[in-house]
Amino acid sequence: MTSIESIRRPAADRATRRARIAVSALFLTNGALFANILPRYPEIKAALELDNAGYGLAIAAFPAGAIAAGLFAAVLIRRFGSARIAVIGTIATGLGLLAAALAPSGILFAVALLLGGAFDAITDVAQNAHGLRVQRRYGRSIINSFHAIWSIGAVLGGGMAAAAIALQLPLGVHLGISTAVFAAVAFTAFWFCLPGRDEEADAEATADPVELQTVVRRGVSPRTVMILIALTLIAMAGAIAEDAGNSWATLYLSESLGAAAAVAPLGFIALVGAQFIGRMLGDGMTDRFGQRAVARVGGLIAAGGMTLALIFPSVPGTIAGFAAVGFGIATLIPAAMHAADELPGLRPGAGLTIVSWLLRLGFLLSPPFVGFIADTESLRAGLIVAPAAAVVAVLLAGVLEKRRPRG
Repeated sequence: MTSIESIRRPAADRATRRARIAVSALFLTNGALFANILPRYPEIKAALELDNAGYGLAIAAFPAGAIAAGLFAAVLIRRFGSARIAVIGTIATGLGLLAAALAPSGILFAVALLLGGAFDAITDVAQNAHGLRVQRRYGRSIINSFHAIWSIGAVLGGGMAAAAIALQLPLGVHLGISTAVFAAVAFTAFWFCLPGRDEEADAEATADPVELQTVVRRGVSPRTVMILIALTLIAMAGAIAEDAGNSWATLYLSESLGAAAAVAPLGFIALVGAQFIGRMLGDGMTDRFGQRAVARVGGLIAAGGMTLALIFPSVPGTIAGFAAVGFGIATLIPAAMHAADELPGLRPGAGLTIVSWLLRLGFLLSPPFVGFIADTESLRAGLIVAPAAAVVAVLLAGVLEKRRPRG
């Protein structure tokens, strides 16, 4: 264990600051890789001749892969270390997305997304585990700042995709460039992460399937179970609202509202850009007002903004609506993960692992549902899932932490 005195030494402080930058770079690459393919989904949908329902099922393969692989991240992290697994997972995720862009059929497109999603889930757990190691050395909350950097990566990736569309860059060339660039960033970041495996910290940040079974067998209080369910639903609500922009914003703006090809990605970019702002403000707002108040106000902003955009459809109004969603849900997932990690009666890492794993059900269930509604009614009707999810978060926010009294 590192002593307090050694943590205060300038060398250790520099190492911790460098590690924070390195983890930020990993979050950036994770956001940018996926964001590079999202605005090009309409192009892939058209090339593969998929209807809305088929498209929704195909893109649901990404979270399906994440759910299948997510619980095994702890085993890999404890054996090889969170930093190493985060970097390997980043490179593998990029290759999976590149394969999806080049897929000649809907089935192979879904298979590639399945593999990409599996590696993305492992990467997500690993980079969060390493981020929590860094946060522990800082002695204060910095986790929202990492998620804010993820949003910067998403804005960067969405901007790269918009530029590629405007330049008529082929999908393979575009995704090949993004994969190579961000794999290099992740590989470089590895050398500045915290050294070693720090088995105690990684064990506290994750739980493997055997440990989760032990938690279930030994019994958990009904109150803890109910709180964990509520936290999972809050995280899922954030995921569902976010997926509305990820999977459907570009398609809705281009096909339903007639936006130009270079303008249509702005819905997604607005969502992740506003999400970045919300997450940058998130730590300060949470410290001042508490997780509960921030989640409730944010949920109301998301629900109100997107509802107005759907009632009065226009290109500028819809872009603003997606921005309201991004800002409003910015802290939901980080808050739910943080609260789950501190639940009494669960071993360290168990609550975080459960919520991180199950929240992906939101990403899994939302695309097929929206696709079905889009084919039977309209895509505009299907997008009601975004404000509905935000309302769910508002109603369940009571399980989150209130403002802590200052000592």
